[in-house]
Amino acid sequence: MTQVQANEDSRAKDQARAQLDSIMEMIEELNKAIDADDDDAREKAEQAIQEDPLSVEVRSEWHVPGTKVSGGEYKILLCWGGPAVRIIGGLNDYNEPESAHIEYQDWFTGWTEYMATDEEEEALLAYAQCFYYEEA
Repeated sequence: MTQVQANEDSRAKDQARAQLDSIMEMIEELNKAIDADDDDAREKAEQAIQEDPLSVEVRSEWHVPGTKVSGGEYKILLCWGGPAVRIIGGLNDYNEPESAHIEYQDWFTGWTEYMATDEEEEALLAYAQCFYYEEA
C-alpha cells in the first residue's frame, strides 16, 4: 500500500468513525426519550434519524412480478464521495433489518468493513430498524 493509499484509507476510516459516533448519539437520544416516556423528545430523535442518511435502498432475489418478496439486503448511504460511508445488512422475512455493518471507502478503493464493537453494531441495527423497507 502506498503512502497516498494509506492516507486515503485512514481518512475514510476516520469518517466512518465520525458517522458511527453520530449514530450512537442519535440512538442514545432516542432511547433516553423512550425511557422517559417523552413523546416530543422521541419524535424529535426519530426525525433526526429519518433526515440523516442520503439514501435508503433495498434489493432481493429474482422473483415473479406480482409476488410478495421478503428478505434481501438493505443499504443506507450516510455520505459519499471521498470518503464514503454506508450501513449494509440483511432483511428478515418481514423486511426488517436483522444485521448491520458499517463500511467505508475513498476514491478508487473498495468498500472496507469498519470493525465495530458489539455495542456499536447494536446501535447500527437499532438505527437501521428506524427505516421502512417494504415495497410501496
